[in-house]
Amino acid sequence: MKKNSSVICIGELLIDFFCTDVDIDLVEGRKFEKQAGGAPANVCAAIVKLGGRASFIGKVGNDPFGHFLKKTLDEVKVDTSMLALDNEHPTTLAFVSLKENGERDFVFNRGADAFLTQNDLDQKRITESNIIHFGSATALLNDPFQGTYLNVMQTAKAAGQFISFDPNYRYDLWRGRREEFIELAKKGISIADFVKVSDEELKIISGREDLKEGIAALQQIGAKSVAVTLGKEGTLISNGHHIETVPSIVVDAIDSTGAGDAFVGATLYQLSKTEEPKSSLEDFQQLKQIIAFSNKVGAMVCTKVGAISALPTYEEVNSLKRYAN
Repeated sequence: MKKNSSVICIGELLIDFFCTDVDIDLVEGRKFEKQAGGAPANVCAAIVKLGGRASFIGKVGNDPFGHFLKKTLDEVKVDTSMLALDNEHPTTLAFVSLKENGERDFVFNRGADAFLTQNDLDQKRITESNIIHFGSATALLNDPFQGTYLNVMQTAKAAGQFISFDPNYRYDLWRGRREEFIELAKKGISIADFVKVSDEELKIISGREDLKEGIAALQQIGAKSVAVTLGKEGTLISNGHHIETVPSIVVDAIDSTGAGDAFVGATLYQLSKTEEPKSSLEDFQQLKQIIAFSNKVGAMVCTKVGAISALPTYEEVNSLKRYAN
Protein backbone atom coordinates (compact mmCIF):
# COMPACT_ATOMS: atom_id res chain seq x y z
CA MET A 1 0.00 0.00 0.00
CA LYS A 2 1.41 3.37 -1.04
CA LYS A 3 1.87 5.72 1.88
CA ASN A 4 0.72 9.32 2.12
CA SER A 5 2.45 11.47 -0.52
CA SER A 6 2.60 14.41 1.90
CA VAL A 7 6.13 15.25 3.05
CA ILE A 8 6.63 15.83 6.78
CA CYS A 9 9.28 18.33 7.91
CA ILE A 10 10.27 18.52 11.58
CA GLY A 11 12.23 21.36 13.13
CA GLU A 12 12.19 25.00 14.11
CA LEU A 13 9.78 27.76 13.18
CA LEU A 14 10.92 31.15 14.45
CA ILE A 15 10.93 34.90 13.95
CA ASP A 16 13.89 36.47 12.15
CA PHE A 17 14.29 40.16 12.98
CA PHE A 18 16.54 41.60 10.25
CA CYS A 19 18.14 44.96 10.94
CA THR A 20 17.37 47.18 7.96
CA ASP A 21 19.94 49.82 8.94
CA VAL A 22 22.89 49.62 6.54
CA ASP A 23 26.31 48.40 7.77
CA ILE A 24 25.57 48.60 11.47
CA ASP A 25 25.71 46.23 14.46
CA LEU A 26 22.89 45.29 16.80
CA VAL A 27 24.05 47.80 19.41
CA GLU A 28 23.34 50.72 17.09
CA GLY A 29 20.59 49.15 14.94
CA ARG A 30 17.12 50.65 15.40
CA LYS A 31 14.98 49.39 12.51
CA PHE A 32 14.09 45.72 12.24
CA GLU A 33 11.90 43.78 9.82
CA LYS A 34 9.96 40.76 11.09
CA GLN A 35 10.00 37.64 8.92
CA ALA A 36 9.06 34.00 9.33
CA GLY A 37 12.15 31.82 9.60
CA GLY A 38 13.23 28.23 10.11
CA ALA A 39 14.71 25.94 7.48
CA PRO A 40 12.17 23.09 7.79
CA ALA A 41 9.31 25.58 7.46
CA ASN A 42 10.93 26.98 4.31
CA VAL A 43 11.20 23.45 2.89
CA CYS A 44 7.50 22.86 3.57
CA ALA A 45 6.57 26.10 1.85
CA ALA A 46 8.74 25.26 -1.18
CA ILE A 47 7.00 21.89 -1.60
CA VAL A 48 3.53 23.39 -1.39
CA LYS A 49 4.31 26.33 -3.69
CA LEU A 50 5.39 23.80 -6.34
CA GLY A 51 2.08 21.98 -6.01
CA GLY A 52 2.92 19.26 -3.48
CA ARG A 53 1.69 18.54 0.02
CA ALA A 54 3.69 19.17 3.17
CA SER A 55 3.09 19.06 6.92
CA PHE A 56 5.15 20.86 9.54
CA ILE A 57 6.03 19.51 13.00
CA GLY A 58 7.45 21.92 15.57
CA LYS A 59 6.63 24.17 18.48
CA VAL A 60 6.07 27.92 18.83
CA GLY A 61 4.89 30.04 21.71
CA ASN A 62 1.18 30.62 22.21
CA ASP A 63 1.85 34.32 21.67
CA PRO A 64 1.46 36.89 18.86
CA PHE A 65 4.70 35.78 17.20
CA GLY A 66 3.64 32.14 17.27
CA HIS A 67 0.26 32.98 15.77
CA PHE A 68 1.96 35.08 13.08
CA LEU A 69 4.14 32.11 12.13
CA LYS A 70 1.19 29.71 11.99
CA LYS A 71 -0.74 32.21 9.88
CA THR A 72 2.23 32.58 7.50
CA LEU A 73 2.37 28.82 6.86
CA ASP A 74 -1.42 28.52 6.67
CA GLU A 75 -1.53 31.19 3.98
CA VAL A 76 0.74 29.16 1.70
CA LYS A 77 -1.31 26.00 2.46
CA VAL A 78 1.26 24.16 4.58
CA ASP A 79 -0.48 21.74 6.96
CA THR A 80 0.08 23.14 10.48
CA SER A 81 -2.17 20.69 12.35
CA MET A 82 0.94 19.19 14.02
CA LEU A 83 2.35 22.58 15.08
CA ALA A 84 2.27 22.77 18.87
CA LEU A 85 1.52 26.03 20.71
CA ASP A 86 3.48 26.30 23.97
CA ASN A 87 1.85 28.14 26.87
CA GLU A 88 5.04 28.15 28.96
CA HIS A 89 7.78 29.25 26.55
CA PRO A 90 7.80 32.18 24.09
CA THR A 91 8.41 31.86 20.36
CA THR A 92 12.09 31.61 19.40
CA LEU A 93 13.55 34.89 18.09
CA ALA A 94 16.70 35.67 16.09
CA PHE A 95 18.14 39.15 15.57
CA VAL A 96 20.55 39.69 12.68
CA SER A 97 22.42 42.66 11.25
CA LEU A 98 24.83 42.62 8.31
CA LYS A 99 28.02 44.57 7.78
CA GLU A 100 29.21 45.60 4.32
CA ASN A 101 32.12 43.14 4.62
CA GLY A 102 29.61 40.29 5.00
CA GLU A 103 30.14 39.79 8.75
CA ARG A 104 26.96 39.18 10.76
CA ASP A 105 25.98 40.40 14.19
CA PHE A 106 23.73 37.67 15.57
CA VAL A 107 21.69 37.22 18.75
CA PHE A 108 19.56 34.11 19.23
CA ASN A 109 16.82 34.00 21.87
CA ARG A 110 15.83 30.32 22.06
CA GLY A 111 12.28 29.65 23.08
CA ALA A 112 9.50 27.18 22.42
CA ASP A 113 11.13 25.25 19.56
CA ALA A 114 13.62 23.73 22.03
CA PHE A 115 10.85 22.04 24.01
CA LEU A 116 9.26 19.73 21.45
CA THR A 117 8.73 16.35 23.14
CA GLN A 118 7.36 12.93 22.19
CA ASN A 119 4.06 13.91 23.83
CA ASP A 120 3.65 16.67 21.25
CA LEU A 121 3.81 14.23 18.32
CA ASP A 122 1.04 12.44 16.44
CA GLN A 123 2.87 9.14 15.94
CA LYS A 124 0.18 7.67 13.69
CA ARG A 125 0.29 10.65 11.32
CA ILE A 126 4.08 10.51 11.19
CA THR A 127 4.23 6.82 10.28
CA GLU A 128 1.65 7.30 7.52
CA SER A 129 3.97 9.62 5.57
CA ASN A 130 6.34 8.21 2.96
CA ILE A 131 8.97 10.96 3.26
CA ILE A 132 10.27 12.73 6.37
CA HIS A 133 12.74 15.61 6.21
CA PHE A 134 15.07 16.42 9.10
CA GLY A 135 16.63 19.78 8.29
CA SER A 136 16.59 21.72 11.53
CA ALA A 137 19.39 24.10 12.46
CA THR A 138 18.40 23.99 16.15
CA ALA A 139 17.07 20.49 16.84
CA LEU A 140 20.39 18.92 17.76
CA LEU A 141 21.46 21.70 20.14
CA ASN A 142 19.86 20.48 23.36
CA ASP A 143 17.30 18.15 24.91
CA PRO A 144 14.38 17.67 24.95
CA PHE A 145 14.20 18.53 21.24
CA GLN A 146 17.45 16.72 20.44
CA GLY A 147 16.19 13.45 21.90
CA THR A 148 12.80 13.84 20.22
CA TYR A 149 14.39 14.58 16.85
CA LEU A 150 16.79 11.62 16.92
CA ASN A 151 14.06 9.28 18.17
CA VAL A 152 11.72 10.20 15.32
CA MET A 153 14.59 9.66 12.89
CA GLN A 154 15.31 6.19 14.28
CA THR A 155 11.62 5.26 14.28
CA ALA A 156 11.22 6.39 10.69
CA LYS A 157 14.25 4.34 9.68
CA ALA A 158 12.83 1.23 11.36
CA ALA A 159 9.52 1.78 9.56
CA GLY A 160 11.25 1.93 6.18
CA GLN A 161 10.28 5.55 5.51
CA PHE A 162 12.36 7.73 3.20
CA ILE A 163 14.63 9.95 5.31
CA SER A 164 16.03 13.26 4.09
CA PHE A 165 18.66 14.96 6.25
CA ASP A 166 20.26 18.41 6.09
CA PRO A 167 22.62 19.00 9.06
CA ASN A 168 22.17 22.77 8.59
CA TYR A 169 25.33 23.88 10.40
CA ARG A 170 25.27 27.40 11.82
CA TYR A 171 28.53 28.64 13.28
CA ASP A 172 26.77 31.11 15.58
CA LEU A 173 24.69 28.32 17.15
CA TRP A 174 27.52 25.79 17.56
CA ARG A 175 30.29 28.17 18.67
CA GLY A 176 32.68 26.13 20.82
CA ARG A 177 30.73 22.90 20.19
CA ARG A 178 31.90 21.96 16.69
CA GLU A 179 33.03 18.43 17.57
CA GLU A 180 29.68 17.76 19.22
CA PHE A 181 27.91 18.95 16.07
CA ILE A 182 30.02 16.63 13.89
CA GLU A 183 29.20 13.63 16.08
CA LEU A 184 25.46 14.36 16.05
CA ALA A 185 25.41 15.12 12.31
CA LYS A 186 27.02 11.75 11.64
CA LYS A 187 24.18 10.05 13.52
CA GLY A 188 21.68 11.61 11.14
CA ILE A 189 23.80 10.88 8.08
CA SER A 190 24.19 7.22 9.07
CA ILE A 191 20.46 6.53 8.60
CA ALA A 192 19.55 8.98 5.82
CA ASP A 193 18.53 8.05 2.29
CA PHE A 194 19.24 11.56 1.00
CA VAL A 195 21.76 13.97 2.56
CA LYS A 196 22.09 17.57 1.47
CA VAL A 197 25.16 19.54 2.57
CA SER A 198 27.01 22.65 1.48
CA ASP A 199 30.66 22.24 0.48
CA GLU A 200 31.64 23.87 3.80
CA GLU A 201 29.49 21.45 5.81
CA LEU A 202 30.90 18.49 3.90
CA LYS A 203 34.48 19.51 4.77
CA ILE A 204 33.59 20.07 8.44
CA ILE A 205 31.74 16.77 8.91
CA SER A 206 33.99 14.54 6.80
CA GLY A 207 37.29 16.18 7.75
CA ARG A 208 38.35 16.11 4.10
CA GLU A 209 39.07 19.00 1.74
CA ASP A 210 38.48 17.00 -1.45
CA LEU A 211 34.72 16.93 -2.10
CA LYS A 212 34.63 13.49 -3.68
CA GLU A 213 36.58 12.05 -0.77
CA GLY A 214 34.18 13.81 1.60
CA ILE A 215 31.16 12.31 -0.13
CA ALA A 216 32.73 8.85 0.03
CA ALA A 217 33.24 9.34 3.79
CA LEU A 218 29.56 10.21 4.28
CA GLN A 219 28.48 7.19 2.27
CA GLN A 220 30.76 4.96 4.33
CA ILE A 221 28.86 6.22 7.37
CA GLY A 222 25.59 5.12 5.75
CA ALA A 223 24.20 7.89 3.52
CA LYS A 224 22.59 6.45 0.38
CA SER A 225 22.75 9.60 -1.77
CA VAL A 226 24.61 12.85 -1.11
CA ALA A 227 24.01 16.25 -2.72
CA VAL A 228 26.67 18.93 -2.20
CA THR A 229 25.40 22.39 -3.14
CA LEU A 230 28.05 24.55 -4.81
CA GLY A 231 26.19 27.83 -5.35
CA LYS A 232 26.25 29.07 -8.93
CA GLU A 233 28.38 26.06 -9.93
CA GLY A 234 25.46 23.69 -9.33
CA THR A 235 25.32 20.53 -7.22
CA LEU A 236 27.72 17.61 -6.90
CA ILE A 237 25.53 14.51 -6.62
CA SER A 238 26.38 10.90 -5.82
CA ASN A 239 24.19 7.83 -5.29
CA GLY A 240 27.10 5.60 -4.32
CA HIS A 241 27.50 4.25 -7.86
CA HIS A 242 27.92 7.42 -9.90
CA ILE A 243 29.09 10.95 -9.11
CA GLU A 244 28.65 14.07 -11.23
CA THR A 245 28.19 17.84 -10.98
CA VAL A 246 24.76 18.92 -12.19
CA PRO A 247 24.99 22.55 -13.40
CA SER A 248 22.66 25.30 -12.28
CA ILE A 249 21.25 28.19 -14.32
CA VAL A 250 22.67 31.69 -14.68
CA VAL A 251 20.71 34.32 -12.75
CA ASP A 252 21.24 37.81 -11.37
CA ALA A 253 21.43 36.92 -7.68
CA ILE A 254 20.14 39.44 -5.15
CA ASP A 255 19.58 37.44 -1.95
CA SER A 256 20.52 33.79 -1.35
CA THR A 257 18.35 33.47 1.78
CA GLY A 258 16.37 30.24 1.63
CA ALA A 259 17.97 28.97 -1.60
CA GLY A 260 19.23 25.76 0.03
CA ASP A 261 15.84 25.10 1.61
CA ALA A 262 14.16 25.70 -1.76
CA PHE A 263 16.56 23.19 -3.34
CA VAL A 264 15.65 20.56 -0.74
CA GLY A 265 11.94 21.32 -1.06
CA ALA A 266 12.07 20.96 -4.84
CA THR A 267 13.90 17.63 -4.53
CA LEU A 268 11.42 16.22 -2.01
CA TYR A 269 8.48 17.53 -4.05
CA GLN A 270 9.66 15.51 -7.04
CA LEU A 271 10.42 12.42 -4.98
CA SER A 272 6.96 12.57 -3.40
CA LYS A 273 5.48 12.21 -6.89
CA THR A 274 7.34 8.95 -7.55
CA GLU A 275 6.03 5.50 -6.71
CA GLU A 276 9.17 4.61 -4.75
CA PRO A 277 11.53 7.48 -3.75
CA LYS A 278 14.41 5.16 -2.81
CA SER A 279 14.40 3.59 -6.29
CA SER A 280 14.51 7.07 -7.84
CA LEU A 281 17.88 7.65 -6.16
CA GLU A 282 19.22 4.43 -7.65
CA ASP A 283 18.38 5.59 -11.19
CA PHE A 284 21.18 8.13 -11.70
CA GLN A 285 19.69 9.67 -14.86
CA GLN A 286 16.42 10.28 -13.05
CA LEU A 287 18.32 11.64 -10.05
CA LYS A 288 20.21 14.10 -12.28
CA GLN A 289 16.93 15.34 -13.76
CA ILE A 290 15.53 15.84 -10.26
CA ILE A 291 18.62 17.79 -9.17
CA ALA A 292 18.62 19.93 -12.33
CA PHE A 293 15.07 21.06 -11.53
CA SER A 294 15.98 21.67 -7.88
CA ASN A 295 19.02 23.74 -8.90
CA LYS A 296 16.72 25.88 -10.98
CA VAL A 297 14.33 26.45 -8.07
CA GLY A 298 17.19 27.38 -5.74
CA ALA A 299 18.62 29.80 -8.28
CA MET A 300 15.25 31.48 -8.84
CA VAL A 301 14.91 32.14 -5.10
CA CYS A 302 18.19 34.09 -5.26
CA THR A 303 16.62 36.60 -7.66
CA LYS A 304 14.21 37.94 -5.01
CA VAL A 305 14.47 39.18 -1.42
CA GLY A 306 13.10 36.93 1.31
CA ALA A 307 12.69 33.18 1.78
CA ILE A 308 9.04 32.07 1.61
CA SER A 309 7.97 35.09 -0.44
CA ALA A 310 10.65 34.33 -3.05
CA LEU A 311 9.59 30.71 -3.64
CA PRO A 312 8.41 30.00 -7.21
CA THR A 313 5.43 27.98 -8.41
CA TYR A 314 5.85 24.97 -10.69
CA GLU A 315 4.58 27.04 -13.63
CA GLU A 316 7.12 29.80 -12.94
CA VAL A 317 9.96 27.29 -12.84
CA ASN A 318 8.97 25.72 -16.15
CA SER A 319 8.53 29.10 -17.82
CA LEU A 320 12.20 29.96 -17.17
CA LYS A 321 14.26 28.38 -19.93
CA ARG A 322 17.75 29.65 -19.16
CA TYR A 323 19.52 26.45 -18.27
CA ALA A 324 23.30 26.37 -17.91
CA ASN A 325 25.17 24.16 -20.34
